Amino acid sequence: MKLVILGGGGFRVPLVYGALLGDHAEGRVTEVVLHDLDAGRLGAVARVLAEQAAGVPDAPAVTATTDLDEALRGADFVFSAIRVGGLEGRAADERVALAEGVLGQETVGAGGIAYGLRTVPVAVDIARRVRRLAPDAWVINFTNPAGLVTEAMSRHIGDRVIGICDSPVGLGRRVARMLGGNPDEAFIDYVGLNHLGWLRGLRIAGRDELPRLLGDAQLLGSFEEGRLFGAEWLQSLGAIPNEYLHYYYFNREAVRAYQEAEQTRGAFLRDQQARFYEQLSRDEEVSSALKAWDATRAEREATYMAENREAAGVGEREAEDLESGGYEKVALALMRAIARDERTTLILNVRNRTTLSALDADAVIEVPCSVDANGAHPMAVDPLPGHATGLVCAVKAVEREILSAAESGSRATAVKAFALHPLVDSVEVARRLVEGYREVHPGLAYLG
Repeated sequence: MKLVILGGGGFRVPLVYGALLGDHAEGRVTEVVLHDLDAGRLGAVARVLAEQAAGVPDAPAVTATTDLDEALRGADFVFSAIRVGGLEGRAADERVALAEGVLGQETVGAGGIAYGLRTVPVAVDIARRVRRLAPDAWVINFTNPAGLVTEAMSRHIGDRVIGICDSPVGLGRRVARMLGGNPDEAFIDYVGLNHLGWLRGLRIAGRDELPRLLGDAQLLGSFEEGRLFGAEWLQSLGAIPNEYLHYYYFNREAVRAYQEAEQTRGAFLRDQQARFYEQLSRDEEVSSALKAWDATRAEREATYMAENREAAGVGEREAEDLESGGYEKVALALMRAIARDERTTLILNVRNRTTLSALDADAVIEVPCSVDANGAHPMAVDPLPGHATGLVCAVKAVEREILSAAESGSRATAVKAFALHPLVDSVEVARRLVEGYREVHPGLAYLG
């Protein structure tokens, strides 16, 4: 079985390959093709993967190419983790937004809109190529903004594109541990959009244990989201929000923390990863590519959402919070379920159909899904409360304007997307944002 990884020179690719190395069952991935536009990064990641595979019997064969069509031909699965504009683009997104006093995070607010406007045309081109060159392939999308990009691709390849994210799973696992349950056996009642969802229940042995957590302020303060949002606010909500909702609920504090930070997250990752790739380009100075990668990854995880923790006054991440939801494990479980009909339940980004009545059938949402050989099927969920429904609908409306602007090339529609976002408070600011992003991103020249 052939797996193509788009963005194959990306820093997190070894996580995906590491998950594949533990799969020895029949029908597993036997061939991995890395595709990237940067041959140097491809070579560096290929070195890390070679060390990972050392001594592993029947490790999936790895090849690398900068030719997209060559990579896609004959694919069974396509894992998309591209970053249009690179980390320099992300850093620019942050700078332009913060200069206007609004959030520049890569998937939320102005930064997320800019990233979406750059990424959607590329994602659509990939979807069209998949339809032509590998019509039976399943696309697993991790490219951010994941929900928006999945919806853009679904307009061309339908339900054969499925979005994944590790945030909901990581949240569910942390809550399960706090409640003394086995994270692998708990059912996570989670509903929303990508990076905009709420954990509303967590069933262990058929019983919802979340009310017990919400009723105990001390227990709420013992894991990352509890410290980030505060027990009082979580008890008021009656749910545990995805960590990205901190940007909405504590927006002023988050923007101020970002403005006061020594450098933005994107700039930090840009510089950190540049050092890593430069290290690996000097063979004589790196005895182990895998060790260099692992050390860089540990630093990356420890500093995740540092500005938000600073704004909340909660300090460094605890050791038990460093474990993510493991997007590579979600991707592997998704591939297994489809390729082998190993039925499972996963939180995924899929078309709504009739799941949330406030949204239309084609809107991509993030919910628990049953997965089998025919793909991912959203499970029935209870309606969201009014405040959450309002926010979901507002952000989905912005996503639709982004898709429309990317399709039409209309500057006015792009302005509308920025202006309608809950975290951009002025049409004039929206106009300046569009002009600012067009100046720093050649990829936005299509906005006339």
